[in-house]
Amino acid sequence: MNVKALDLFQAYKEDKLPKEGGYIISSFLSSQSTYSKYEIVAYNGVKSLYLSPDGLTFQTDGNKIFVLVEPSSYPKKFVEPFRRQASDQIPHRFNELNIIIAKDQTKIMISKDPIMTYSAFTILKPIGENFAFIFYNWDEVFETISFFFEKTLNKESKVPQNDAKKAAIAITEGLNRFTIWKD
Repeated sequence: MNVKALDLFQAYKEDKLPKEGGYIISSFLSSQSTYSKYEIVAYNGVKSLYLSPDGLTFQTDGNKIFVLVEPSSYPKKFVEPFRRQASDQIPHRFNELNIIIAKDQTKIMISKDPIMTYSAFTILKPIGENFAFIFYNWDEVFETISFFFEKTLNKESKVPQNDAKKAAIAITEGLNRFTIWKD
């Protein structure tokens, strides 16, 4: 059976990063609340990789979407996500996000359209509870990512199960809009 996902930095160390492309999911979890950010980057055709003390830089183009989980108790919920302090920020306005409001009033915000990264991008080394996983671009990759987000949003971000499932579906719909795989 083929491995579907690995820790990104372990895959790099063991020379198991797919040069032909994949999906990288990184988390940025708050230590004070369930406020969570996730970044999903798809890449294809890596020219080179550079490991630095801060992270892993890919020299290639990529597509990126963001997922932001905002608990109902978040004090700055009316501030546009791109204007928030760096630790809480994603590069979008509210009107650029699909917003799901969970039954407990948690907001799950997902990029409507992917952002194109030209020539290079860096994945930061995870600190604390955070993670960075590489998902191999195999036939069931969207199902795998959907299942991953359904469980992660529920367990890590405390999103109710049914709402986590809705959000996971919306995330994979966003992945379908990536252009990195189209010629």
